[in-house]
Amino acid sequence: MDPIAYIIIGLIAAAVIALVFTNIRVVPQSKAYVMERLGAYSETWDTGLHIKVPFIDRIAKIVSLKEQVVDFDPQPVITKDNVTMQIDTVVFYQITDPKLYTYGVERPISAIENLSATTLRNIIGELELDSTLTSRDTINAKIRVILDEATDPWGIKVNRVELKNIIPPREIQDAMEKQMKAERERREAILRAEGEKQSKILVAEGHKESKILEAQADKQSAILAAEAVKEAKIREAEGEAEAIAKVQHANAEAIKMLNEANANDAVLKLKSLEAFAKAADGQATKIIIPSELQGLAGLAEGVIESVKK
Repeated sequence: MDPIAYIIIGLIAAAVIALVFTNIRVVPQSKAYVMERLGAYSETWDTGLHIKVPFIDRIAKIVSLKEQVVDFDPQPVITKDNVTMQIDTVVFYQITDPKLYTYGVERPISAIENLSATTLRNIIGELELDSTLTSRDTINAKIRVILDEATDPWGIKVNRVELKNIIPPREIQDAMEKQMKAERERREAILRAEGEKQSKILVAEGHKESKILEAQADKQSAILAAEAVKEAKIREAEGEAEAIAKVQHANAEAIKMLNEANANDAVLKLKSLEAFAKAADGQATKIIIPSELQGLAGLAEGVIESVKK
């Protein structure tokens, strides 16, 4: 064969091999390729190795299946009480159907932005300023539901919508700052009054407790003093009783000795005279002597003589 023919065959083979290699595609993870054949949708390539037909198949769109985030510029909205504010939103979405995403709508992100702005105006227009500032979760949920339903034909699922910033007019911000300052001062005054009240309550309870302890101490002291007086009186009475008992015992012994000595009437009368003599040693100014003792002086000598014998 002619060498030129070999060269031509080699060039053709090289061209075929190069053409095959250039039409081999490896679809990575979290990607999808939307394929067209002769200008019409043919299939969607998932992750893996694929070969397209040269000059017939073409990749219409490479779609990311990851969740994506788009931050839209602030949009002017008017509340129910005619307050104009700026609100910017953040939308978290994910492409679930690459075919619908490719052929469903032209510039889908721009469509989502315009749809979110329109939905936001409709929702905020039904709320007053205070409700708008305090109902972020409700507004987010409403926007998400509406966007998810509207973007479903486009192969897009809206997972979450967040109001990033709500910027009211400058005069409204100044009024809100003054209101917040007044509220903080009011809370501070309330806390201070509560603290003073609690302090007074604690001081009063401390005084009350002190009085109770003092009264208990006085009561205990009085009880101890009364018990001491009682003990002293008991001991004094016991001493007096013991003294009386000793006196009675001595008298009984004296009488017993007189009886054992067979004392006569004269001796007994003499003892009576001694008793009156002891009585005369006291503070009395007058002593009445019984008539039967008046002649005792004369008998005393006789008794003494009798005793000596």
